[in-house]
Amino acid sequence: MALDRVAFAEEVGISYPDSWQAELLCSNARRVLLNCSRQSGKSTVAAILALHTALYKAGSLVLVLAPALRQSQESFQKIATFYRLLGRPVPAQAERKLSLDLENGSRIVSLPGMEKTVRGFSGAALLIVDEAARVYDALYHAVRPMLAVSGGTLMMLSTPYGKRGAFFEEWTNGQGWRRYEIPATEVSRISPGFLEEERRSLPERVFRQEYLCYFEETEDQAFGHTVIESAFTDEYEPFDLADYEEAKSHEPAEQEAGLNRSLRRSGVRDASSAALSNLGERSYWSLG
Repeated sequence: MALDRVAFAEEVGISYPDSWQAELLCSNARRVLLNCSRQSGKSTVAAILALHTALYKAGSLVLVLAPALRQSQESFQKIATFYRLLGRPVPAQAERKLSLDLENGSRIVSLPGMEKTVRGFSGAALLIVDEAARVYDALYHAVRPMLAVSGGTLMMLSTPYGKRGAFFEEWTNGQGWRRYEIPATEVSRISPGFLEEERRSLPERVFRQEYLCYFEETEDQAFGHTVIESAFTDEYEPFDLADYEEAKSHEPAEQEAGLNRSLRRSGVRDASSAALSNLGERSYWSLG
């Protein structure tokens, strides 16, 4: 059993990892984003890293999260298969459908992506979020504190799913991430002929999302990302309507007159018809 993670991958049957897989296996990055095509091998390399961590880092907790139970089962099945192929090099204390407890004190647990299922865990050495574009933001916000003390690794892997959610925001604006973008055109196992067939059969938006790593607007969005972005402005000074109500209740004449002047400077005639708010130091109008 090899300490080197590329050699370890070869031992479980991945004899010729793609260049990006080999680079990731050799990386010590603590924050990793994988924006990958379908069938690119992202879940396979994540399973290798999960098992390697549990075997070589005694007492480690490895959590694998996915949006639904079926995906959690698929993710864990890859790990369990690799473990058996190696001949169970570290004996198991318990093997279950979604978890593996080893005699070295390490645990691998795969969970469906619901906030209430993960809050009892802490001190993760490796936290993998599979199909991250489809997990709820509340789950992402709930799991990050698990790394506060352990200093563990967070890996989010996914095919894009709309211009929304934590995965999209981290990919486009996040700081401190090591990013990997792997379109199907860079995966040798996917033939150009198959891709051309898919291009002809699928809507262009779907093809670009599933195979070319593009973040496309989803069909169920009432407002597109571009429309939402255009609603923000730095032109006006933000204010809080709660201050307006408080001013009216305490010093009606003087305070309301002052706030009405602020409304006029912002281009609004009546506080009841619009609200100027401030999110992340950006102002936007909410019409009512």
